[in-house]
Amino acid sequence: MSQTLHNASARFVNVGERTNVTGSAKFKRLILEGEYEQALDVARQQVENGAQIIDINMDEAMLDSEAAMSRFLNLIASEPDISRVPIMIDSSKWSVIEAGLKCVQGKAIVNSISLKEGEEPFLAQAKLLKRYGAATVVMAFDEAGQADTQARKFEICQRSYHLLTQKVGFPPEDIIFDPNIFAVATGIDEHNNYAVDFIEATRQIKQQLPHCHVSGGLSNISFSFRGNNPVREAMHSVFLYHAIQAGMDMAIVNAGQLEVYDEIPAELREAVEDVILNRHPQATDNLLALAPKYQGDGKTVVKENLEWRDYDVNKRLEHALVKGITDFIIEDTEEARLQAERPLHVIEGPLMDGMNVVGDLFGDGKMFLPQVVKSARVMKKAVAHLEPFIELEKDQSSSNGKILLATVKGDVHDIGKNIVGVVLQCNSYEIIDLGVMVPAAKILQVAKEQQVDMIGLSGLITPSLDEMVHVAQEMQRLNFDIPLLIGGATTSKAHTAVKIEQNYNGPVVYVPNASRAVGVCQKLISDEHRPEYLEKLNKEYEVVRDQHARKQPRSKPVSLAAARDNAFSCDWQVYQPPVPAHLGVQPISVSLSDLVGYIDWTPFFLTWSLAGKYPRILDDEVVGEEARNLFADAQGMLTTLIEAGQLQAKGVVGIFPANRVGDDIEIYDDESRQTPIKVAHHLRQQTEKSKGFNYCLSDYVAPKASQRADYIGAFAVTAGIGEDELAQAYIDDGDDYNGIMVKALADRLAEAFAEYLHQHVRKILWGYAKDETLSNADLIREKYTGIRPAPGYAACPEHTEKQTIWELLDAQTHTGMTLTESFAMWPGASVSGWYFSHPDARYFAVAQIQQDQLEDYAQRKGWTIEQASKWLAPNISN
Repeated sequence: MSQTLHNASARFVNVGERTNVTGSAKFKRLILEGEYEQALDVARQQVENGAQIIDINMDEAMLDSEAAMSRFLNLIASEPDISRVPIMIDSSKWSVIEAGLKCVQGKAIVNSISLKEGEEPFLAQAKLLKRYGAATVVMAFDEAGQADTQARKFEICQRSYHLLTQKVGFPPEDIIFDPNIFAVATGIDEHNNYAVDFIEATRQIKQQLPHCHVSGGLSNISFSFRGNNPVREAMHSVFLYHAIQAGMDMAIVNAGQLEVYDEIPAELREAVEDVILNRHPQATDNLLALAPKYQGDGKTVVKENLEWRDYDVNKRLEHALVKGITDFIIEDTEEARLQAERPLHVIEGPLMDGMNVVGDLFGDGKMFLPQVVKSARVMKKAVAHLEPFIELEKDQSSSNGKILLATVKGDVHDIGKNIVGVVLQCNSYEIIDLGVMVPAAKILQVAKEQQVDMIGLSGLITPSLDEMVHVAQEMQRLNFDIPLLIGGATTSKAHTAVKIEQNYNGPVVYVPNASRAVGVCQKLISDEHRPEYLEKLNKEYEVVRDQHARKQPRSKPVSLAAARDNAFSCDWQVYQPPVPAHLGVQPISVSLSDLVGYIDWTPFFLTWSLAGKYPRILDDEVVGEEARNLFADAQGMLTTLIEAGQLQAKGVVGIFPANRVGDDIEIYDDESRQTPIKVAHHLRQQTEKSKGFNYCLSDYVAPKASQRADYIGAFAVTAGIGEDELAQAYIDDGDDYNGIMVKALADRLAEAFAEYLHQHVRKILWGYAKDETLSNADLIREKYTGIRPAPGYAACPEHTEKQTIWELLDAQTHTGMTLTESFAMWPGASVSGWYFSHPDARYFAVAQIQQDQLEDYAQRKGWTIEQASKWLAPNISN
C-alpha cells in the first residue's frame, strides 16, 4: 500500500486557484482596476508556492472577459517564471475559452466541457479543442444535472469518454475528469457519503477508462467549516490522502495551505477521517464538537528531547535512522551487536527494520529526500562499525537486488544518479556505482561479472541520449535480458519509447526522478508484478510512439530563407554598439566568499526534491522545516569549504571585435577586422511567427556590411576544482549526504560565479552598464542589459560550439577545465557561454529546424550531413 501511495503522490499535480476572479478577492480587485502587472504577481506566487498548473478565470459581470483573458495570458507569455507551468483556461463561456486558446503558448488545459447541453455542443467543442491541441477537464454533468453518487459519476464519465475517444478521436491522456467534489459534514444525511462517492468513482474511472486523469476543486469538501482554517486544511489533507490512493491525479488547491497528513493532531485526524470516509452516523457531530478546539491558526511547536534514549536498543536504532541522528549510533550499534547471536544479524534485523520504516515513510510522502539521505548516512556508520567484527560479503546480506548505475560516456554529471543510488540503498538494493564517463563496454562487462539484476543509465547533456541508444544496442547484441533504467535531465518517456526501447528486447524503463526509482525496481524484481507492469508499460510506449508519429508541429515551419527575411531588425546606422574598456582574454580569480552573495538558492532545493522558491520555501507549511534544516547544513558546509579552501573557483573571460556574416559571427583578434580568428555558428528559429521575429543569436551583432564595429564576449568558469575528491572522501566515509551536498553547492557556486562575472563584464570590462545597481534578486530575474547564452541550451543548442569558446579563451590552460568527447565540461560544476551586449538581446528557443537549415549549417561548419545530424538530432524536425 505504501508504495502504491508513493507512486500516486509522486505524480500528483497541484493546480493553483488564486488567479480566479471568482475565488480570489485580491485577484478580482486587481483585474477590475486594470492592475494587470500586479495580478501577474499573484500568478507568480502560485508557481513559487508549488502550483504546477495555474487556473485562470475571468468570469465577472463587470469585465470584458474575453479581452481580460487575452490580455492576461499575453502578459504571462512574457514571464518565463510563470509561463514555465501549463495554463488552465477556466470559463463557463466558450468564447472566453477560445480567446484564451489563441493566446496560450504550448499545450493548454480547458476547464471545462460537459454534456449538460447534450451531445451535439459537447462534440463540437471537443473537436475544436482537439484542433487547438488542448487537454480538457470534463465535468460529471449531463442533461439530467450534476452527478452526486458514485454510479452517476462513473456513468457520465464513461459516456463522455466513449464519445470523446470514439467519435472525436480525442487522445484519452488529454481527458481530465472532474467527478464533482461536494461538501460533507453539512448536517444533511444525504451528503455524508459525498467524499466516498468521489473517491470510489475515481478508483472506477482509473480502472476502466484507460489513460485519462481525475481532478477536482478541493476547497468544496470543507465548505461547512469555512472560517476554521485548521479544520479545513486537515479535511483537505485527509481527503487528498485517500483520493490520491484511488487515482486522483490533480486538484485545484492553494498549494501553500496544505497540512501534512502525519502532522495533523491525532484526535483531529481521526475525527476528520470519520467524516471523509463516512465511518459512522455520529462523525459529523463529533467533528463539530471538536472543531472549536482548533479554531485559529496557532500551532504548537514540539521541542526535541532525548526521551528516545530510554527506548530499547532496537527502537533507538530505528529512531536514529528515521531522524538521521548519528550522535549515538556507534554505541547503540555496539550494544545491539553484544546482544545479537551474530553481528550480521544486527544488519539484517534492527538496522534493516529501521530502513524499511524509512522507505515506507518516504514512499508515503511523509519523509523528504534530504532526510532519507541522512538516514543512509546513519546506516553506513552503523555498518562500518560492524564490519571489523564480521567478514561480510555483499551477497551475504539480504538484498532486494543488485543494480549497476553509471553516467554514460562523455558526460560528467552525477548528482541525480547519486541520489537515486542512496534512495535505492535505503530500500535494500545493492548498488554498484561506476561513476561518470563510463563507456558501454565497461558498463556491460561489469554487469556480467557482477551478475546485476538491472542497469541504470544517467546523463544530463543531449549527446548522452545517443550514447544510451548505443548501450541498448550493445545489450541486444550481447544477448542481455535484464531491465535497463533510463534517467537524467535530458531524458524523457518519449525519447525512451521512440529511440531506446526499440533497440533492446529486454525491459527499458524511463525513471523521471529518485522518488519513482524504488517503485519501478520493486515491480521489475517481483516475479508476481513484473509481467503485469511490463504489459502496461509496453502499452504506454505504444501510445507514446503513436502520438510521436502523429504529432504535428504547433507552429507551421518556414523555409530558412523566409526565416532570415524575418530576422530581428535593428537600425545599425543609428545604433552604436558599446566599445569595451578591455579587449582580449583575462583569467579571473575570485574567492568563494565573494560568490556566496550571488547564489540562487531555489535550484539548490530542487536538487533535493524540495519544490518552492527561496526564501519562501523556508516558511512553507509542507517542506519548510526540512528546507530550513537543509539550508542550515548548506551554510555550515559553505563555511567549511571557504575556511578550509577545499574548493577552488577559476575562470577566464574574453571580449573580442566581432561582426555578423549571415547567421555566423566572425571573431577577430584586433580592430583591423581583417581575418577572423574564429567563427561562431548559430541556428535560427524556423517556425511561422504571427508576430515577432525568427531569432538567431547572430542578429544581436552588427553585420559586417554595416561597417559598424561590434563585439562579442566569451567566458568559462568553474567552482568545482576539488569537488570530486572531496565528495568521494565523504562517500568513502559513509556520508553520502555531505558527498551530495558538496556537489550541489559546487553547482550553485559555479552559477554564482557566472552571475558575478557577467556583472563584472557589464560594469567594468565591457563597461556598457557602469551605473548598474541591481540586487541579487534582480540578477536572478535577469533584469540587466545583455544575455549570456550557453552552448547546449535553447538559443544555441549545438554542443560543439563550446570548442570555439575553449580555443578562443585557451580555457584549459587558464582554468584546468576540459571538454569530454561529448563536449560536457569537467569539472561538472562549470558554466560557459557567450556575452551579447545589445539592449534588445533576449533568450529564445531555436526549437525544430528543417532540412534546408541542417544542410546550410553542415556547410558552414565544414561537416557532412551525417555529422550535422548527429549533433543537431534533438532539433531536427521529423
